Amino acid sequence: MAAASTPLGSVEAAAEGARRALGAAFAAVSVWERERGRLRVLVNAGELAPGEERFPADESYPVHAFPEIAGVSQEEGAGGSPRAWVETADAPGTEPRLRRGAVLRRRGRGCCIVAPIVLHGRAWGELYVARPLGAPVFGGADAEFATVLAAVTASGIAQTERLEEVRRLAFTDPLTGLANRRAVDARLDEAVERHQLDGVVVSLVVCDLNGLKRVNDTLGHAVGDRLLERFGSVLSLCGAMLPGALAARLGGDEFCLLTVGPEADEVVRVAGELCRRAGELELGEGVACGVASTGDPIGPVPSARRLFRLADAAQYRAKGAGSAEPVVAGREGGRGRPDPVVRMADRPPAPTAGPGGAVERRRFRGRGGPG
Repeated sequence: MAAASTPLGSVEAAAEGARRALGAAFAAVSVWERERGRLRVLVNAGELAPGEERFPADESYPVHAFPEIAGVSQEEGAGGSPRAWVETADAPGTEPRLRRGAVLRRRGRGCCIVAPIVLHGRAWGELYVARPLGAPVFGGADAEFATVLAAVTASGIAQTERLEEVRRLAFTDPLTGLANRRAVDARLDEAVERHQLDGVVVSLVVCDLNGLKRVNDTLGHAVGDRLLERFGSVLSLCGAMLPGALAARLGGDEFCLLTVGPEADEVVRVAGELCRRAGELELGEGVACGVASTGDPIGPVPSARRLFRLADAAQYRAKGAGSAEPVVAGREGGRGRPDPVVRMADRPPAPTAGPGGAVERRRFRGRGGPG
């Protein structure tokens, strides 16, 4: 289990390990979904009966049919220890606790051990280990060992859940819940590699939320944060219109959508919808939006850096023009005229002095050559 990097990998390792350690033919790990009142099977390992799958899409059982799992929390609260128990196929099978015997018979198994998994002091689910008909029946020592294995399983699940939380925090913007710049960089690098290998269309929409500074200065940063959250929701909703899109906050008032697969025209259409919806927010002043897609005539895209610069330049042009529509790299040239966005991205302008002599700066990502 120590090598597992995800909760599902952890429970798969636990099931396989328990099956081998107890000399069983089959093992499963199930989670108690309290809000649905059911035990849902996460993994089946070993010899599967007809209809069983290793990773079932929706194999579940109502907890009221096996109510002993619900009693684990009370037992823990009373200072007890949740111990595993043995069930056999020749049990009478009418009482709730004995219904597992009927399930065993139906699936060609002779006996099983049920070991509650307790996590953070609450019943989390169960480890279930079974032997086939005709095999030696589990004994008390096996049940004691399964109790230990269930505790080890709980520890492994807790560890991988912590790792998952660390990963989530590392790749998530804490204010909006969107992906962060680190997540975009990782996904975009992979996407550009795919584009270079098989020509898949990769598109990037970069947005700059207008009016955030005015909101912060006049209404306070709490209201400004609310604007960021609301625009994040709008971005997420629009991103859902593009299969597999990644919606992210790059930092400050900058956001983006990254898509792999959808055609450039579809991405531009959604970017237009994003501009429209952003303009309807009661706070802020809409959004400046730039689009760069390998599906448009923007030249070669040898790196993620160049696609970012193109989208950034398009967004900069949209902001300078006060455009309520997205500006799209590669679509403003023609008839021998170079596209101004592509030219700006490949040769970023030098900083210029703004009002009062202040230097106006634009952070083109990866300034330098066209690489």
